[in-house]
Amino acid sequence: MGAYLVRRGLETAASMLLVAFLLFVLVDLMPGDPLDLMLQADPRLTSADIARLKALYGLDRPLLERFGTWLSDVLRGEFGYSRLYSVPVAEILWPRLASTLLLLGTSLLFAVLAALPLGVLAALRAGSLLDRMLNVFAFFGLSVPSFWLALLAIVVFAVLLGWLPAGGEPAEPGLVPVVRHMVLPVSVLALLAFAPLFRFLRAGLREALREPFVRTARAKGAGTARVVFFHALPQATPTLVTILALQLGGLFSGALAVETVFGWLGMGRLIYEAIMGNDYHLALVAVWVGTAAVLLANLAADVLHARLDPRVRLG
Repeated sequence: MGAYLVRRGLETAASMLLVAFLLFVLVDLMPGDPLDLMLQADPRLTSADIARLKALYGLDRPLLERFGTWLSDVLRGEFGYSRLYSVPVAEILWPRLASTLLLLGTSLLFAVLAALPLGVLAALRAGSLLDRMLNVFAFFGLSVPSFWLALLAIVVFAVLLGWLPAGGEPAEPGLVPVVRHMVLPVSVLALLAFAPLFRFLRAGLREALREPFVRTARAKGAGTARVVFFHALPQATPTLVTILALQLGGLFSGALAVETVFGWLGMGRLIYEAIMGNDYHLALVAVWVGTAAVLLANLAADVLHARLDPRVRLG
């Protein structure tokens, strides 16, 4: 396990380095250089002033040299200065990351709480009306775009029924206003996470219930609850944990659309604002942090699957 963790850690670090370089190149190719925007906004600036500013900020140096300087600064915890918010990037980045993690953690919790009992019921009653209805609901969650589902939730529950706010920040402090503003985005993300969790849990339980050890347990007089929770469910748990860890990375990227639609002040909204506002430092670090979250979630999924499933041998 130790050698595997070292190898996978090195692979993840190499992937993060490669992604950082590609993002740096893409951000460098974005139209609308900040210094050119300064020149357009202030007619008193001359081309000579812009040249001096480029030399001051190192923008006149080769790409690889600038990337090396940026990477060394990031490794020291210096993420640069946000032109859009006029504060250091770290001051705006970490609160937004915590807000997104709160949203994703709550969504995953409700998705698991719904997928576990419904997956068990669907597996035990395969082919029944309940099973077919749950499968249709899960297919809906798998196929519907996140932004369309978010807009539909706003139209139904905020505009037509008026039960919940359409998004944005609470107008007054307190737990209740925050929870009311979280209901719609959490519900949308929970449905997106529920669909694959339910499908994989149902399939894993149906396969486990056909195994010889389950038939042996039934022959010895074990009841349905004991067979499911002590024999079949542990067989399906490694796959479920793997899908759960992978869903964290998928939901992180899906939060871009959901947070933008609902006006939730998280990483998704931050990335959108940084890109639209040509805030190079903020856009680069925010996208890289999101990518790192996906890579680390994949690493956690591999390790957890190996720890829970003794049939997996790591080499």
